[in-house]
Amino acid sequence: MYKYKSGQISITDFGQPMGMHLNENNRWVKKAAMIPWNEIEKRYAGLFKSHKGNPAKPLRLALGACMIQAEYGYSDEEITLQIQESPYLQYFCGYEAYDDSKPPFDSSSMVYFRKRLTPVILGDINEMILSQNKTEDHTDDKDGNDDSNSGTMIVDATCAPSKIKYPQDANLLNQARKSTEQLIDRLHTPGENKPRTYRKKAYKDYLALVRCRKPAAKKIRKAIGKQLSYLRRNLESIEKQLHQGKALTPAEQNRLIVIQKVYEQQKYMYDNHTHSVPDRIVSLSQPWVRPIVRGKAGKPVEFGAKLDISVVDGFTRLGYLSFDAYNEAGTLRQTIEKYRERTGHYPARVLADKIYRNRDNLNFCKEHGIRLSGPALGRPKKDELPDLKQNYIDECERVEVERRFSLAKRKCGMGLVTAKLQETAAHVIAMSVLVLNLRKIQCALLQILAMLRGTWILQRKLVFVQ
Repeated sequence: MYKYKSGQISITDFGQPMGMHLNENNRWVKKAAMIPWNEIEKRYAGLFKSHKGNPAKPLRLALGACMIQAEYGYSDEEITLQIQESPYLQYFCGYEAYDDSKPPFDSSSMVYFRKRLTPVILGDINEMILSQNKTEDHTDDKDGNDDSNSGTMIVDATCAPSKIKYPQDANLLNQARKSTEQLIDRLHTPGENKPRTYRKKAYKDYLALVRCRKPAAKKIRKAIGKQLSYLRRNLESIEKQLHQGKALTPAEQNRLIVIQKVYEQQKYMYDNHTHSVPDRIVSLSQPWVRPIVRGKAGKPVEFGAKLDISVVDGFTRLGYLSFDAYNEAGTLRQTIEKYRERTGHYPARVLADKIYRNRDNLNFCKEHGIRLSGPALGRPKKDELPDLKQNYIDECERVEVERRFSLAKRKCGMGLVTAKLQETAAHVIAMSVLVLNLRKIQCALLQILAMLRGTWILQRKLVFVQ
């Protein structure tokens, strides 16, 4: 039976399995010591209170399971088995003693955990962890007109791609057509005349396109036109059945609204011979996902949430997150003001890409004594010599934010978001930032221990020589 102890527990108090001694230097034991569980539970334990039905799961168990999942990329089913089988993971999740009699919770509870632990809550927890480990020290690096400014903040934006099939117009219309056929079948009453859907002919026309290895533009356009006509006919049939008094479930109504929006967008692009439309839907199952133009080699466009982060002293914070494309230059003021609220002063330097250097941001930074990296706008003035050395130093230091993106995408789950709901997808991105900082703190502790060990060995050698 699961026994949970609120707050921080030591490894010596943990009931260890028979014949096994847990190592105090294990990474999950050390990670548990980095997290202020008492403060987190005091503030957010009410999220998981249950007033009726089965008792709610403890906050530490829910948060710990999400952290482990972000670290390893386990599925919801696998994470329950891993916690059940590992005493170290049970200690991290707040168990009083090792218990492998049954899984700690049903795998479907992970969706509930992700919904409750929103990006705002995870941002607060991230601040608690960084505050406990005292990660920021801005006593040096003063480089602004205002002497009170100190510290360097690095900002940049990226895309966290969602796990969806690469969108193609014909494929999207075929999926929408199949969904409308299912709705027609559901609304049809036996004994009445069933509306014609021509589903066999429509599917045959679709296969004629997808089985062609390199279809010409005219053939693709012709196939899209046919699918639009089939979809229009099905939508009209559904409207007639709804006017007759038949009803859809709320989920089916939402599905129908998405399909109608897809039809309108595809019809507009077909009639106007264009391939772009505002708020374009690229997935029926995840209609909030938008194409994000990146301009990167190999990935000019990605499909997922766009976000920007700020890096201070190597530690990362999520600045802004949206599933709609936006200009990251418009969020710089907000990011700088959050830095001021957190530290009590503005940064001395802000290292950013060229897109952030618009007139509004430059005037804002100049007004508050902040140096925004990069060349001045417009044509260089006559007899003006750029500080090439400082520009090189800024560009080298700005690479740190690219390292954070790379590690978050390769190791912390941001590289491919598999969550199917909008709120759970946002949770995965925010959790990846939190886990990224835990890895950074752990690496810093290992470096300190290595330095202390090297100093101890050197002292022993000097004593031996003497």
